[in-house]
Amino acid sequence: MHRSVVVLLAVCAVSLAGCGSGDRLSGADDRLQVVTTTGLLRDLVANVGGDRVRAASIVPGGADPHAFKPTLRGVRDVVYADVAFSNYMLLEQHGIIKTLDANLRDGTPNVSLAEDAVKYAAEIIPLVENVNLDTIWLGLRARGGGERHGATRASDVRLSAVAATGPGDVFGYLTGSFGTPEVFFNSRDGFDASNGFRDDTARLPVDAHTHMSWVFTAPGEYRVRFRSTLQVDPTSRPIPLGEATFTFAVGAPPSTAARPGRTVLDQGHADLTVDLDRGRIVALHDPSGGGEHAQRALAAEDVVISVPPKALAEIPGDRAFRFLGRAGEPIYQLPQAVLGKHVHGEIDPHLWQNVRNAMAYVELIRDTLTDADPAGARDYRQNAAAYLRELERLDGYVRRTIRAIPAARRHLVTTHDAFGYLGKAYGIAIAGFVTPNPAVEPSLADRRKLTRTIRDLRVPAVFLEPNLAARSSTLAEVAREQGVEICPIYGDTLDDEVTSYLELMRFNADALRRCLS
Repeated sequence: MHRSVVVLLAVCAVSLAGCGSGDRLSGADDRLQVVTTTGLLRDLVANVGGDRVRAASIVPGGADPHAFKPTLRGVRDVVYADVAFSNYMLLEQHGIIKTLDANLRDGTPNVSLAEDAVKYAAEIIPLVENVNLDTIWLGLRARGGGERHGATRASDVRLSAVAATGPGDVFGYLTGSFGTPEVFFNSRDGFDASNGFRDDTARLPVDAHTHMSWVFTAPGEYRVRFRSTLQVDPTSRPIPLGEATFTFAVGAPPSTAARPGRTVLDQGHADLTVDLDRGRIVALHDPSGGGEHAQRALAAEDVVISVPPKALAEIPGDRAFRFLGRAGEPIYQLPQAVLGKHVHGEIDPHLWQNVRNAMAYVELIRDTLTDADPAGARDYRQNAAAYLRELERLDGYVRRTIRAIPAARRHLVTTHDAFGYLGKAYGIAIAGFVTPNPAVEPSLADRRKLTRTIRDLRVPAVFLEPNLAARSSTLAEVAREQGVEICPIYGDTLDDEVTSYLELMRFNADALRRCLS
């Protein structure tokens, strides 16, 4: 068995259900064995590789690449792979990338398509978030690549809560696309140094950040101490990256905790940030929100984080949130802001929603397969040329179809921020709004905001991805109340209905024209 498999088996799901799409890879097959992270990438590889390639994806059809946990079959495919392709730019769940990087044989080409396709004229755009909360939006961030420590994209930056004082309990958690909370910090059960604060630790890839919710159970001043380390690989000793104590003013004016020279964080976007290059923990603050503006690095002792009286909420009835207390009990909450917003970076990773970017992927796949299998160079060139002609026709089809929608109706309202490239390339305005946090009952203000978006833009339809529709109840309810249609759209995932990239883009273009016209 490959030496790294032993390490990864402990963190992979033991179930063999939910295997990756496509053929299973094999050591007894003369074809080039290729593993991809997603079914969409597997489809691109299959079109270029043809009969010379056997391809499998780690993430099965219909599953969310932002959240899917690799299975043992996925590990097995990685071990047999001669070539590996990921999208990356932090699209895939970190466990997928760790499985890929740890289990590939030495010397196996391991290509990050979104990043390397820039050399083939792929266009990348920043991931700008529309943050309309009336409190600070507070997340976590790992800043810098950690090259001097030998960090890679599979390394873990760990931020641990190690102590907390205050009149109540403190919680920090992330709510995923399907409404299940992942608890990062919980002061109620204490902080256990004997296991390295394992149960109060958030883990991030290098140069990434994540949204999250913060809850405090009583008003007053809180002080929470954090410690950070870098785990370069599963067998290395953790590298200390500093400690810091942050002050929160909860349910009271922040002036009660402020002193001269302290900055009050009460609006915009801030992240508690592990700076890998400087070995410290700071608050990185963008007072305008969204992340596209200048960000200030502030020392922990120089800030007070405001959790104002208007942050008062109630613990929801969903049993998944019982760790907070009884349903209906009052809490003070800084909400997550965006439902299911996964760990991500500064660049939108969904490049393929612009067909021109998918064409750059194809050229990169062609050249990578050729380098790995020079005897197949002619086949790969011919297959890629034929497929690129299909993609050229597809690009024209999407452009013509969307252009047929009246300009005043070209507005996309959806819950998943995966369509920025579609909007920019083909002239669809992304009508962003803050999805109500599923950890609390949607407020009247939340619903009014969404209702106003639909009314003001006079959109005839909203769009939901089939694999996320079951958890998008607020958007669906408001759409029904306003008498607008609910239509499907595909972002990251193929399924039994839409089985190829060509079908995905045609389906989306047709759905937009049918539902918005």
